[in-house]
Amino acid sequence: MSRGNTRQRIQEVALELFAARGYEKTSLREIAEHLGVTKAALYYHFKTKEDIVISLFEDLGGPCDELIAWASGQPSDLETKLEVLRRYSEVLKHAAPLFRFMQENQATMRELSIGESFKGRLMKLLDIIQLPDAELSDQVRCSASLFTMHAGMFTMQTIEADPEDKRLAVLEVAQEMLTTAHKGHD
Repeated sequence: MSRGNTRQRIQEVALELFAARGYEKTSLREIAEHLGVTKAALYYHFKTKEDIVISLFEDLGGPCDELIAWASGQPSDLETKLEVLRRYSEVLKHAAPLFRFMQENQATMRELSIGESFKGRLMKLLDIIQLPDAELSDQVRCSASLFTMHAGMFTMQTIEADPEDKRLAVLEVAQEMLTTAHKGHD
């Protein structure tokens, strides 16, 4: 297994254990055992559990930063905003386990500095799709369209359907909310 694949496998197993047992109750030793490697081999990639979590958010953060940079150079119209939601949906496509971790380990998220940087990215995305001069109900629709992407990932995990169909259904609802908010504002 290559170094990149090993790193990714460590992240996957750690997330599974964090979700199943909780962040605090999962040790590096248990992660190594589930991987079938020594603790020293795990240390080669990650020194702490926090390092694993930080790496997961950094892996998600890069594409988010690219999206924010792209959107910042585009016109602030409905088409751009719908494209932001579409691209964000693509970014989130494989992030469901990370969102499950965030949901089930909220106390840990508050303690880790990485949570603040993720929140900062969300606020930048929200600024991009928001209509600041719109009625409050339309501002709520804009905000809700972004957060529907996250909530949809969480709530759809128990529904039996193709993952891509679920992602597209969530995206459709988010884009409908954003479109409704922008009626009469463009």
